Amino acid sequence: MKSFANPAALLGSEGTQLGHSEWVEVTQERINQFADATGDHQWIHVDPVKAADGPFGKTIAHGYLTLSLANLFLPEVLQVENFSMGVNYGCEKVRFPAPVPVGSRLRGAGEVVSAEEVKGGVQVVVRMTIEVEGGERPACVVDTISRFFP
Repeated sequence: MKSFANPAALLGSEGTQLGHSEWVEVTQERINQFADATGDHQWIHVDPVKAADGPFGKTIAHGYLTLSLANLFLPEVLQVENFSMGVNYGCEKVRFPAPVPVGSRLRGAGEVVSAEEVKGGVQVVVRMTIEVEGGERPACVVDTISRFFP
């Protein structure tokens, strides 16, 4: 984890490696809960019997479930002190290079892509690479955009 004393300390931090989050297991229960929350009950996610004969040999996490874990991992790799409010401003360049089979463990690795002043605060873009333990390719790569206000 990398810590910054205040939002202004983010300025000039481009290229800073933020480290890795803790590992999180993707269980069938988590996948099912995401399916219920989003209405996406496609069999490759929620039907272990049918998925066993499918292209991945078991169920896989939704891409958007994997993406949503960036929100869990980001505060584990980036800490900003002395701010009044932080907001998720969005994301860019989302890719899903590899599937996430049920039972996989994921973690996030962060890198500061850019940091700039915006009205009243600082906007930072952090590239989150969501890794699959033992995988050759990441499950997701996303540029997250956060704004911190002093």
